[in-house]
Amino acid sequence: MLFWIVAAALTAAVVLLIVPPLLRKPEGAAEERAAYDLEVYRDQLGELERDQGRGLISEAQAAAARAEIGRRMLAIADRGKGPVKNGAKDAKKGKVPAARAPRSAMALAALLAVLLPLGTLAVYGKLGRPELPAQPLASRNLDHERGGPPKNVLAAMDKLKAQLAETPDDPQGWAILGQAYAKMGRLPEAADALGKAVALAGDDLELLGSYGEVLISANGGTVPDEARKTFDRVLAKDPTEPRARFYAALARFQAGDSKDALERWSALLAESHADAPWVPIVRTQIAEAAKALNLDPAKVTPEPLPAQQQPPVAQNQGQGQTEGEDQQQMIRGMVDGLAARLEANPDDVDGWLRLSRSYGVMGESAKAIDAARKAREQAPQRPDVLVAYASALLSAEPRSSKPGPMPEEAVASLRQALAAEPDNRDALWLLGLNAAGVGQTAEATDLWTRLLAQFKPEEPEYTLIRARLESLKAGG
Repeated sequence: MLFWIVAAALTAAVVLLIVPPLLRKPEGAAEERAAYDLEVYRDQLGELERDQGRGLISEAQAAAARAEIGRRMLAIADRGKGPVKNGAKDAKKGKVPAARAPRSAMALAALLAVLLPLGTLAVYGKLGRPELPAQPLASRNLDHERGGPPKNVLAAMDKLKAQLAETPDDPQGWAILGQAYAKMGRLPEAADALGKAVALAGDDLELLGSYGEVLISANGGTVPDEARKTFDRVLAKDPTEPRARFYAALARFQAGDSKDALERWSALLAESHADAPWVPIVRTQIAEAAKALNLDPAKVTPEPLPAQQQPPVAQNQGQGQTEGEDQQQMIRGMVDGLAARLEANPDDVDGWLRLSRSYGVMGESAKAIDAARKAREQAPQRPDVLVAYASALLSAEPRSSKPGPMPEEAVASLRQALAAEPDNRDALWLLGLNAAGVGQTAEATDLWTRLLAQFKPEEPEYTLIRARLESLKAGG
């Protein structure tokens, strides 16, 4: 019952705070404003008299200005008239003018006076739990309520620490404790525990890598000397370990050796598959190192290896599907990042070509054509750019088992590429296909004969082109 009495009193207090101001008509502010305006106009009249006395304005100008100022003062006086008379005298005597509030304010006040109590009861009736007993502060798990680890996790950690106090030569125990501290954000304690695990385990590369990363996180992202030595130990055992290669390069970069860092990151990117999760961050670091050396990032950034193919059947189908989705999201992020960079730096012709190929692999033909077109706009005479634009156009064409003419724009682009580079293999092959598709056997034979001369008899391309030429001669 005490709760309901307190709740009713609080609700009534809120209503009394909100409603009465709505029922009063504020006049004091308007009267103060009018008095201020009149004082300003009186000052203007005085200034006008002084200007006329100094001869700055004529009698006619002064009269016109006085008339205008007088008109404004009369307007203020007219606005001050109303049902309340002798307002200034009443205010001096402590009397409050009895003015009625507008009807809209009165209606709002009545509505609030009714809705506030009813709304409070409705909300509490739905969400409130008056039968819930009080929770003393000492019995509450405040760490868990703040998002901290549950009590059972903390108890397990305390038990593990007690075991390690008895058997401090357990590297696995120290490693588990250090990883738990790292997840909790207690980085100095995590570094201490992992350091003890490393001292006991020695050549465990995974443990060394985790220890190095925690040292960097505890140092605010800067690679300390201990972390650099740790990653160098990893590279001494496995020179291809990507995490160690990345942080070893970062240590050199932060130490001011941008050239060594750039060489290390470039080598890592060139030896990584395009779907590796570290590829985007390595690209970013290469760009930073290149800028520090006053180099063009586009010219010093190598292309990664092709993306790895997923196995046809995974042992864990659900996990394989999730990994595939993550990979697609990562590739999409890389492509979007490249597109954003090219919008800011549209002169990068090779970047537009890479973007066009990426969109083509992803099946987005329109975007692939647009990227290739932008590359052609930047380099309209480059044969490889012209061929790439034609290829993008051809990739957008529907598949058909019957040969036919290629789009005119693609053929024109290929002919322009062949004119710039008469031995361009792609242009010779594709223009030969187009000529054969429209029945121009002589032109197709000439183009493919020129192409055949560029290969050796033992090469597979030679066999394929030779077979096509024989098929043309046979009328096929």
